[in-house]
Amino acid sequence: MREFSVPALVEHPAARNLAELVTKNADEAPDEQVFARKVGEAWKYVTAAEFAAQVTAVAKGLHAAGVGVGDRVGLLSRTRYEWTLADFAIWTAGAVTVPLYDTSSPDQVRWVLQDSGAVACLVETAEHAATVEQVRSQLPELRSVEVFADGGVQRLSDAGRQVTNEQIEARRGAVGLDALATVIYTSGTTGRPKGCELTHGNFMLDVANVTQGLPELFLAPGRSTLMFLPLAHVLARILEIACVMTRTPMGFTSELAKVSDDLATFQPTFVLAVPRVFEKVYNTAAHKAAAAGKGRIFTAAADVAVAYSRAQDTGGPGLSLRARHAVFDRLVYGKLRAALGGRARFAISGGAPLGERLGHFYRGLGFTVLEGYGLTETTAATTANMPGRIRIGTVGQPIAGTAVRIADDGEVLIAGPNIFRGYWRNPDATTGTLSADGWLHTGDLGELDDEGFLRITGRKKEILVTSGGKNIAPAVLEDQLRAHPLVGQCMVVGDGKPYVAALVTLDAEALPRWLEQQGRPADTPAADLAEDPQIHTEIETAVAEANATVSRPEAIKRFRVLPIDFTEEGGQLTPTMKLKRNVVMAEFADEVDALYS
Repeated sequence: MREFSVPALVEHPAARNLAELVTKNADEAPDEQVFARKVGEAWKYVTAAEFAAQVTAVAKGLHAAGVGVGDRVGLLSRTRYEWTLADFAIWTAGAVTVPLYDTSSPDQVRWVLQDSGAVACLVETAEHAATVEQVRSQLPELRSVEVFADGGVQRLSDAGRQVTNEQIEARRGAVGLDALATVIYTSGTTGRPKGCELTHGNFMLDVANVTQGLPELFLAPGRSTLMFLPLAHVLARILEIACVMTRTPMGFTSELAKVSDDLATFQPTFVLAVPRVFEKVYNTAAHKAAAAGKGRIFTAAADVAVAYSRAQDTGGPGLSLRARHAVFDRLVYGKLRAALGGRARFAISGGAPLGERLGHFYRGLGFTVLEGYGLTETTAATTANMPGRIRIGTVGQPIAGTAVRIADDGEVLIAGPNIFRGYWRNPDATTGTLSADGWLHTGDLGELDDEGFLRITGRKKEILVTSGGKNIAPAVLEDQLRAHPLVGQCMVVGDGKPYVAALVTLDAEALPRWLEQQGRPADTPAADLAEDPQIHTEIETAVAEANATVSRPEAIKRFRVLPIDFTEEGGQLTPTMKLKRNVVMAEFADEVDALYS
């Protein structure tokens, strides 16, 4: 199939802009709990009326600070309640939010604030303010920086006391669906990040259709979610807006080390996460079982979960499989569901493929991961697996109102109301990505099956061509390799070379547990294990499993274990954990050469 589309469920948004969602909630359900903040060890809920009052107060403060309609305002913070408060306050003031990752370097902060022409910046901590201050001299348009974690919300509210409700209402009313809501800078795996212009209409129509298509998540009684991914990312932003639109209570946590504890106390009904989170939950459980002498039981439970899930696609599980599943539900699956909060039955996953085995494993234990696909340029949501319409191993069908087309060269093209307006101050890049008839060229390669389910097969610009002329999509092999507990990151190489090879790093969390199981010192540095025979045996197993998914000419012939991991801090990964291939190739050029010597 070359093209597939799904009719829109919602043609017209319920409000003129995102800011009006807040006042609509306060008018219709003032006492309904819409957010939860962690205060000490307890969750403190915020009602729709309280949120609206706080948003208005901060918007008045921005107005008093000289932020005008259409002005850009930077937002540099970890995930927390104040992030969302600031986001909606910026929109209420008629301005445009420019999010920055809290891990951004001074140069990255300078580029985003300078390129966007931000006139103000709201930051979480004094350290973030210091980062901005380092480059302040290169930001002539930046007039103010406010630290909201240190009483900044109250200071902004106090500064805006003289601004009237009528003035703020005029600001809110000045913004329509076609107005710019945010400029989100892409991660930048190569070159400078580009600013994606997303409008209020992009978000409103996309979110309205997504939430109507997922009633099990956003419309079910007692629904809630816990946000721990960076809100600077468009996928988390979509969920933020979806929760406001549907009045789904959302809790916040920014300390990843405490996510498990917060899941246990908040008990969301669904979560948003990236595949690496689900990989780590599985690997941690497997290691704990092995350490307790129950490794064989866990392996058997995993096999039954996968088989049980697969059977749901082929007529349902038989009596014997149901019986074994019931036993493992008591012994294993219930504990894993408890680790995810106990009440959660669904998760939304994006950013990278989860892998078929893990997808079936989680569905088999009663926790369905709904994989989807999208880009910043598509306001995140483009395709998704929905409850009742799931094909594990794919990223689902187009969401309502969206169309997907496969070009002659295999590139995935997308059209719909979620397509961005263009790149900020970069018309050449816009023309190169967005066709005159409204189709976005994603740069991803994919295929549609006979029911319109999309499978991403690689990245157009990342295709390797061996010296023998074989085209290789590295993502397929890399996704399989990363599924192994000991593998942290990996990069497949082979462009212009006689065969395919790989650079592999060791997972910093899994490595100590593995060493203990081998009766070796758990604190042995990864750098001392790059040539370790036992490690190589484990990686050889991972490579063999990955090679089983491709043809012989595409298979990895050699690999090299690196003494360090790829990290954002090290410069090899973007904030969204995408691999900077050019950086890795330059940094490890000698290691790549050694693979072919």
